[in-house]
Amino acid sequence: MEHPIFFIDAILSALGVEHPSAITHVTYTWLVMLILIVSALFLAKKIKLVPEGRQNFFEVVIDGLEKFMVEITGPEGRFFFPYVATIFLFIFVSNLIGLVPGCFSPTANLNTTLAMALCTFVLTHIIGIKFHGAKYIKHFLGPVWWLAPLMFPIELIGHFARIMSLSVRLFGNIFGKEMVLAILFGLAGLYLAPLPILFLGLLVCFIQALVFMLLSIMYFVGAMEHAH
Repeated sequence: MEHPIFFIDAILSALGVEHPSAITHVTYTWLVMLILIVSALFLAKKIKLVPEGRQNFFEVVIDGLEKFMVEITGPEGRFFFPYVATIFLFIFVSNLIGLVPGCFSPTANLNTTLAMALCTFVLTHIIGIKFHGAKYIKHFLGPVWWLAPLMFPIELIGHFARIMSLSVRLFGNIFGKEMVLAILFGLAGLYLAPLPILFLGLLVCFIQALVFMLLSIMYFVGAMEHAH
């Protein structure tokens, strides 16, 4: 199977950049960031007191995400909603862009998903310290003091395993989607055979963004709760 041609790589090669494929996930991450930033600036200029059209659609989406999250976290979780909404939109657009011929999903590269998993991991413990201060350490010591020497390393392993869980799950699913589409387009692209997979790919893009967001929320809720 031939290596797919990505348009940003082709542009960089024409400009004399050597081995642009080594940074494909970075360049397409920048593209997704640019899409989100330009979209936000464009929509911000069109904001009206009475929403209509695109503003109405995006207000429904953002309000739905917030209500969904608050049902899980309670009102005290509103302060990390900007991160939750941003990570959902970024992952969703990153997943979707891979369905466009000549484009690459940044989330199909482990470096990208690992970076997002680390952000969630760090923010989880920031939230724990914010809500509990130094007492947050009790989350790692177990229900009774004499189990602390056993529970502490187990809890540490469990928390660090979250990084692998978040990053590998998202990477594996999106990379698999990319490979299946590439193979089908290579074998039967002229006969529209990949179209059903494209519709399935849309579903995968949404579900994987939602799963990453839900897991992040659950980790944040766990950090907010009192240790028992």
